[in-house]
Amino acid sequence: MDAKDKTNAVRKPREKRAWYQAAFALGLNAWLPAWFKGEIFQGGVKGVCVPALNCYSCPSALGACPIGALQNSFGGLRFNLSVAEKKFGLYVAGFLGAVGSVVGRMPCGWICPFGFIQELLHKIPTPKVRLPHFMSYFRYVVLATMVVALPLLIVDQFGFGQTWFCKWICPAGTLEAGIPLVILNADLRGLIGFMYYWKIGLLVLFVGWFILSRRPFCRTVCPLGAIFGLFNKGSLFRMAVDDEKCTLCDKCYEDCPVEIKIYESPNTPDCVRCLKCVSSCKFGAISYEFLGKREVAQDLRLEGKT
Repeated sequence: MDAKDKTNAVRKPREKRAWYQAAFALGLNAWLPAWFKGEIFQGGVKGVCVPALNCYSCPSALGACPIGALQNSFGGLRFNLSVAEKKFGLYVAGFLGAVGSVVGRMPCGWICPFGFIQELLHKIPTPKVRLPHFMSYFRYVVLATMVVALPLLIVDQFGFGQTWFCKWICPAGTLEAGIPLVILNADLRGLIGFMYYWKIGLLVLFVGWFILSRRPFCRTVCPLGAIFGLFNKGSLFRMAVDDEKCTLCDKCYEDCPVEIKIYESPNTPDCVRCLKCVSSCKFGAISYEFLGKREVAQDLRLEGKT
């Protein structure tokens, strides 16, 4: 490896990423006493957004899901304007913009518990199905309609909109909150109706999909991934591919949890920046950069000299 590249070698990130994912999943849901009380944690940090699709109503969740917060912002916008309240959801937008500007979609690959669950389920040995690329655009439709348009345009008599994505689609909320709260609270069981069974049925379908395909929810439905992905091309953290070293062997494509050919577009909005491709490439063609510092996998230093 040439010294002029100013490359700092690191060990294979893929060997440790699952541990980081597990740690973040536990850390974001660390209020374990809630599971014994059947109550939703309401501590002082509950209003702070986390950079992951982690349901606010999960009993042990310490923070708020930014997608839920964003829907509430749009849902309350018309009411706030009608009473001259200067509440426009700038905190949520600023949070998403700050995270995205620094690391892009990296939280999807390292922090999000629901992404971690999808990767674990995909390890179940069954025939696998690749997703066509055009399906990745559907997440923008979900973002535009379920998160923005419907909460903003369809309001009740008081001027408040609903959290349409959370109510009708979000399987993370069903798994992390809907099912546990019904199990832990006998009083809630009498309130079960169509919406609960709809969400359970949708979750079952998603779980089957997770087993067959690589992170399909992240790639085709998740509005948070859609937002963070928009920052990939301009964030401080960036992926890079050396065309002179790349042999188009597609090893990176085979290992990628979202099935992208990173050599075609290193900073595509589809990339969750898990860094598997960095250590998969035995030719040292793939690297990542942050604040001008470039890094590749540790075991590629010798490869670069041969």
